[in-house]
Amino acid sequence: MSRLLTLLFGRLPIGWLQLTHSRGRFFAAVAGVAFANLLVFMQLGIMGALNSSTIAPYAMLDADIILSSQDGNTLTDGGHIPRARMFQALGVAGVADATPVFIGNLPFTLEDGSSVSLLSFGMDVSKPSFAAPSIATSLNDLTLQSTVLLDEGTRGMPASVIADLTAGGRFTFETGGQSLTAIGTMNVGGGFLADGMMVMSDQTFLEVFPNRTSGAPNHILLHTADGVSDDAVVARLADALPSGNLRIQTMTVSAANDLAFMATERPTGIIFGFGVFMGILVGLVIVYQVLSTDVADHLREYATFKAMGYGQPFFLGIVFEEAIILAIFGFIPGFLVSVGLYAGLVSVTGLPVEMEAGRAILVFLGTLAACSLSGAIATQKLANADPADLF
Repeated sequence: MSRLLTLLFGRLPIGWLQLTHSRGRFFAAVAGVAFANLLVFMQLGIMGALNSSTIAPYAMLDADIILSSQDGNTLTDGGHIPRARMFQALGVAGVADATPVFIGNLPFTLEDGSSVSLLSFGMDVSKPSFAAPSIATSLNDLTLQSTVLLDEGTRGMPASVIADLTAGGRFTFETGGQSLTAIGTMNVGGGFLADGMMVMSDQTFLEVFPNRTSGAPNHILLHTADGVSDDAVVARLADALPSGNLRIQTMTVSAANDLAFMATERPTGIIFGFGVFMGILVGLVIVYQVLSTDVADHLREYATFKAMGYGQPFFLGIVFEEAIILAIFGFIPGFLVSVGLYAGLVSVTGLPVEMEAGRAILVFLGTLAACSLSGAIATQKLANADPADLF
């Protein structure tokens, strides 16, 4: 390793030799940086799963504009709007078609006694163009009363049930005083609000949720005419429809606002963001402590170099060398352990926790920056030191 670093730096790798002189301290420092990386990776992973599960329902829908209640925070956490807004919207230039969407959380108990909650979507099955292609092909089958499409990724659902449905079988279960029959599957996955998703006709939805009425859907989806700007139609709708308790957004803007709400206003998003900050802070403190101690232990040697005419850039180079070594050696085990823990979380919780390449690169660059900052702070002691006072 010393030879490789000598070729790389074009000089004796003083930083590497100083770090590895005390093997115990070196491994402790690497473990500390790895732990900080692990902490950041886990917080970012869970936050990413929160974001993914927040916008996952949008993948089930195919629309250009969505009308929602102002008191709604996200797609699945909103109030009701009058169905009359749909007919009013159809009279606005640029709106080609519209359909209501009903959303509710439906729990039911499996044969083993465990409970599963399904975020249920009631849709007009006569308008499959408003559903994602993977779902639209099966919507026509839902014209049969009390039939549903069940999410393959439903957390806690027996694998045998999903396998049987995939093979063309049926699965009947009781919920809300009604008997429902799953006749097919879709693949969305569970999240923080429910264990999985379920799609049914709007008529079946109103039977399962007797307190809901056809005149008060959760959202109204709109298709714009070909060649017409979605933003232009949004502006026309804002002028034509009663302002009141109505939010008019493109689907893209709606999804972005959902993410912003979850990250900045929901306690879960704020907690995970704070966890990322704490991980970075832990890494800064550990690396600073290691480098500061190393500088203090070799202060006389550094003073000798300073008396010989070496300037501050030389000392910064040595400390930055140590910082980069700690960043690289700490990142690798932190990354590998995080990948294993991600896989464990997916297996146990079913949450979409994935190690994305962009996240790994971001954490590595952040680790380099944090270690370099700690190194720059640690060298301040050298900058102010007078060689004459050290001997």
